[in-house]
Amino acid sequence: MLGAAAPLPFDPGTLRPASDLRRSGIEPSRGAWHHVRRGVWMDAGVWATLDSTQKHAAFVHATALLRRLEEPVVCAVEAAAAVWGLPRIEAWPAFVRHHVCDRRVRGSALLRPFLGAEVEPVERQGLLVTPVARTIVDLARTGSLFTAVAAADHALRHELCAAEDLAAEVSSVPARAPGRVRAAVVRDLADPLSMSPGESLSRVQMFRLNLPRPELQHAVHDDEGLAGTVDFWWEGVVGEFDGKTKYRVPAGASAEEAAEIVWREKKREDRLRRKAAVGRWTYREAMQPQVLAQVLAQAGVTAVARPRWFDVGSGNVA
Repeated sequence: MLGAAAPLPFDPGTLRPASDLRRSGIEPSRGAWHHVRRGVWMDAGVWATLDSTQKHAAFVHATALLRRLEEPVVCAVEAAAAVWGLPRIEAWPAFVRHHVCDRRVRGSALLRPFLGAEVEPVERQGLLVTPVARTIVDLARTGSLFTAVAAADHALRHELCAAEDLAAEVSSVPARAPGRVRAAVVRDLADPLSMSPGESLSRVQMFRLNLPRPELQHAVHDDEGLAGTVDFWWEGVVGEFDGKTKYRVPAGASAEEAAEIVWREKKREDRLRRKAAVGRWTYREAMQPQVLAQVLAQAGVTAVARPRWFDVGSGNVA
């Protein structure tokens, strides 16, 4: 499979209640420990290796750890997404949402109820969470299209759920319920060929900008054979999202090995440019639709009246 493997889920075994540490003679506030939330710490070196999704999962697990003698909650929306390892475009919240069916359930600053239809929870890493497809639909209905599509792309690519699961969840949302149309858009845009959150973000921007729908992971050939598999393809135009990890030099690589990696990428781009115009952009540029539009316009991709993305979010939500 193209692209990187899914990051490992957060290991809750790395969390330590402050009371346990102090009983062992350790004062975490004076040592190499990271404060995950009030009453829970973990090794600062381990914390530094976590990505943003794993860090929020750590916060969710830490919150559950402090409630271990109370009735367990069902993690929902962002909390469930983090435990499943789904990526997020925006910053993660500083609270944990849990699923409830009763409006009378009260919350707190850090533990907030999320009112929704009944759901059969799944156990994941010792926590009860909403299933992946339900989590994505809840993200779509309450948050941004960017994050919901990134989560859906990731879930489909890593087989955490199937397209049929997403379709079924959208169909279960009552007619005219808030966010139903956006959930249908996510269902229709989701694509397992998207290799990263940055590519998902870029594709949503292209959709909103009315640009022609690109082909994902297109193989470009020349007289020497395969010149490269590109992120986005329009006839005669290559689009490449440059993420931080795309051409990362492996840890411990020598100067010669690092130079060889850079040289290979330069040769790859030279071959691509002999076959097509190439537009490259970064995460920062993808966050700014007009900047991304300018990059692609310079390569020859501009808005059209009928971009052929399909009739997303229209009446086709059954």
